[in-house]
Amino acid sequence: MTREKHHHGTEELCDAGLEIYARALREGHLPSAEAAAAPCLIDNGVLHPAVEDLDRLEPVPPTVVLQRLLRSSEDRIADERRRGQRMADVFEPLMRLGRRDAPTEDTPALRILSSKERTGQAIEEAMAEGRKELLAIQPHDSHVGKRPDILEGAMKRDQDFLDRGARVRALYQHTIRHAPYTRARYEQLTGDVEARTLDEVTERLIVVDRTVAFIPASADRSLALEVRHPALIAYFVNTFDRLWHLATPMYPQAVHQPTLNGITPRQRAIAALLVEGHTDSDIADRLGMNVRTARVHIAKLAATLGSESRAQLGYLIGQSGILDQEA
Repeated sequence: MTREKHHHGTEELCDAGLEIYARALREGHLPSAEAAAAPCLIDNGVLHPAVEDLDRLEPVPPTVVLQRLLRSSEDRIADERRRGQRMADVFEPLMRLGRRDAPTEDTPALRILSSKERTGQAIEEAMAEGRKELLAIQPHDSHVGKRPDILEGAMKRDQDFLDRGARVRALYQHTIRHAPYTRARYEQLTGDVEARTLDEVTERLIVVDRTVAFIPASADRSLALEVRHPALIAYFVNTFDRLWHLATPMYPQAVHQPTLNGITPRQRAIAALLVEGHTDSDIADRLGMNVRTARVHIAKLAATLGSESRAQLGYLIGQSGILDQEA
């Protein structure tokens, strides 16, 4: 394999690189020629020339390599988040300028909602006018269960919507199945309401009657974007429908994913994120759990696969084939 054809991200190791690195760890060193198939090992500093013999390569300890790769991944994610916030800051005043012009039928209908309170009010107004359907994607929010006032307000709003003959379809992360307030919510609602879950969902999305949608406009969700452009609405609905068909029913009839070969569905989801190089915090956020719970599941996964280190765990996940199993 030539260097020109050896392309992958700087925060990952290829299969060839992992195999050579594992051999270097077992034997303590390798001739430099044996690393030619995986130049990433040299580029990423996983192997380095021995001081006393430049034709011999010695491995860097796995814990050092792992921390280096994770730090690179975290820096990349932080850069992307900062870039997204800069884009939102740049476009927010431009959207205000666009609203001053006389709108035409082809003008995108976008409106920035400047606070969580204003967003909640706008959603209530849209649902009060709605008569057909509510589609919602609701990522895990640890604060919701601690705010009974929010839960009661949402219950009344949704029940009024259902009482007008409309239907509700909601998507959550799998972890929400175990939240007491979620079970209580759906046991109390009456009407055409269904809920399903996935390992991961997109950011929050609410679509009312396929005419108006609400999405976050800032990382902390303090700003929201109200969307009424038909093309964007169609895109959101299509995204929701695709996720809906992939999701596991939770209400009114719950379907539970099976445990295969001692690996639970949640552990498989964590395993998939681990091999992508995500940190414990990223895994917890994407799967809708706290970091402590994520680490407990990682420890159980390691015990099941017989791993003694984080670096070995990633290797064993790939070798086990658990990510190829169908739930």
